[in-house]
Amino acid sequence: MIIIDGKRLWRRWYIIADNHREALMTITIQRHAHVLDALLLIGISLLFFAFLGTAAAFTLDEERTLGKEIFDKLDKEQLLFKDERSNAYIGKLADRILRQSERAPFDFKFSIVRSSAVNAFATPGGYVYLNQGLITLCRNEAELAGVLAHEIAHINGRHIEENIRRSKQINLSTLAAILAGALLGGGGELTAAVTGFSTAAASTLSLKYSREQEEAADRMGFSYLVSAGYDGRAMLDFLKSMRQYEFYSNSVPSYFLTHPGTDKRIHYLDALLVTSYKNRGKKDLFGGLARIQTLLLLDGKPPNDNLSYFQKRSRENNHDVDSLYGLAVTQERLGMLEESIANFRRALDLAPNDEAILRDLGIACFKYGKPQDALEFLRRAVEMKPDDMTALLHLGKTLEALGNLPAALDVYRQIASRRPDQEEMLYALAMAYGKAKQPADSHYYFGLYFKKIGKKDTALFHFQAALKHLSATSPRGREVAGEVRALKP
Repeated sequence: MIIIDGKRLWRRWYIIADNHREALMTITIQRHAHVLDALLLIGISLLFFAFLGTAAAFTLDEERTLGKEIFDKLDKEQLLFKDERSNAYIGKLADRILRQSERAPFDFKFSIVRSSAVNAFATPGGYVYLNQGLITLCRNEAELAGVLAHEIAHINGRHIEENIRRSKQINLSTLAAILAGALLGGGGELTAAVTGFSTAAASTLSLKYSREQEEAADRMGFSYLVSAGYDGRAMLDFLKSMRQYEFYSNSVPSYFLTHPGTDKRIHYLDALLVTSYKNRGKKDLFGGLARIQTLLLLDGKPPNDNLSYFQKRSRENNHDVDSLYGLAVTQERLGMLEESIANFRRALDLAPNDEAILRDLGIACFKYGKPQDALEFLRRAVEMKPDDMTALLHLGKTLEALGNLPAALDVYRQIASRRPDQEEMLYALAMAYGKAKQPADSHYYFGLYFKKIGKKDTALFHFQAALKHLSATSPRGREVAGEVRALKP
């Protein structure tokens, strides 16, 4: 019997999570352990709403609440890729697709998951997630737009809500394990290991989309994609390239596990192309996918792996700006600064107005001990993109290295006005004010910095030191006095 009491249910379900955590850890590759742990709790939160909906349909407000909860959990576990350029690019593609759809009543949100697994999934409330591994597998923008269109169609068709309502017949621990495995692309073996069921029995309990749901999402997504101006064949091409990936890697891409019936889908899409969508759209409308894929590789793989990859790509095409950029960033991270600067310059010759190349070349020059060169490139980068906090921070450091403290402090204050809690900026301001012989400001920013990184005793020392140089009635003096009171034991 289920007692609908939020607190009591949550306590019980977290106990279930604790009981199964060890099994999940054991059967999962170590680097994905924190992902499974997070997604197990996400699955448990899905249960709460599934059982609340026993007597009634899963409401829109419940979907929104649950979708936000899942997003917050993934965000807290640092599983979401936060690069502004990459997320803006995905948002731009998704917005074009959404404008062609009769959208569900949600504020859609699109995020990139930091995982090399080839997967994409939608959750309640209009949340869509694309794994890094899937984005890097796409050969053109239309293929990526096709995946987005398919996931949007699942949300617009309320397929997730249908599956959750069906799942209420499954017991709590089993459903939690299935949901955790499903979002990661796990299959019956994962569920069986966690729940004690046989693999065959566990596979029958999965929350995979049905064949009818997949065909409906393909049909709607296909319409969205073509109406947006993309080549509809890209959706079919992506599924075929996934099949090639499966053949060459001798493994099943997780996208196949959460989106089943791939062979039938290929035939179905082929028929749609022949009968309904004969006009060809474009493979690329915005451009820039190669740079996004480069950024994802730089985040997702160790520098040594990326070094050989980008070296090979740049040898194959020495005019490929993105390969040169990826190689230069990788070399900079490995301390190969001279080689990095040379490749940044080669990339800049091919793309002289690329603000990312200008910024990262300036940073490499600064690290190599060439502040005058760094100043030129960083100033150009900031002129092109004034809100680039990384470029601004290194411009301030460069000015400081050249002995221009007033200009450096001006730059740091610009950052502080926009990102007042950025750790590196707080430290830079504290150091610069110290060099400028302004002890009150130096101690104040050291106090904020050490408070930010959790060193309360050191923060208290600096706030108390700052008070010696401040008027007790001044706004800054009152603020610092408040910090001292809060930090004192």
